[in-house]
Amino acid sequence: MTDHSEPDVVGDRGRPRVYRWRVVDIVVASVLAVAAGLVFVLWNIASNPLTAPLSALLPGLQALAGGGWLFAGVLVGLVIRKPGAALYGELVAATVSALVGNQWGVLTLECGLVQGLGAELVFAVFLYRVWNLPVAVLAGATAGLAMALNDLVLWYPGAAMAFAATYTVAGIVSGALLAGVLSWFAVRGLAKTGALSRFASGRAVASSDVAR
Repeated sequence: MTDHSEPDVVGDRGRPRVYRWRVVDIVVASVLAVAAGLVFVLWNIASNPLTAPLSALLPGLQALAGGGWLFAGVLVGLVIRKPGAALYGELVAATVSALVGNQWGVLTLECGLVQGLGAELVFAVFLYRVWNLPVAVLAGATAGLAMALNDLVLWYPGAAMAFAATYTVAGIVSGALLAGVLSWFAVRGLAKTGALSRFASGRAVASSDVAR
């Protein structure tokens, strides 16, 4: 079993071990994802008063609320910094939402899978080595794009081009801001409490604070 005290960027004999999940990675990723899933449950209810007026203002703008279901993947990905973390975080959070109960049922899992893959793709493109704000925003935006395209297929088949364009742009903006920006600042906030001291994400924030 991997020693939990080892640095999570260098392994035995100096070989890179960025792809290796430790037990602590699994535990923390699971805790964060379950907590995010409970936020999803609350957002399932709280978003309703927001989406109706947005849709009335301009059909498709309701996707601006979508970021409330996208942050789990970005958040867990930024904290764990390992392949599969974003997908794991979003899928576990979606599972919690589905188990508690919502109007989408089992399709919640499919949505979580698609949205998690969107964020995961961005971290993979950067080879799981770049974790700055622009990458977080891009991961959130890509998750928003994945959400919008998936929703248009599942819930709005045959929608007019204007609606589809508005919905897609709104989803991307929401993902970039709510999932990308907020998750990045959330990780910095957690790191400053010392909760992420055993992770590269926590040490990076601590180092940047010391450098100032």
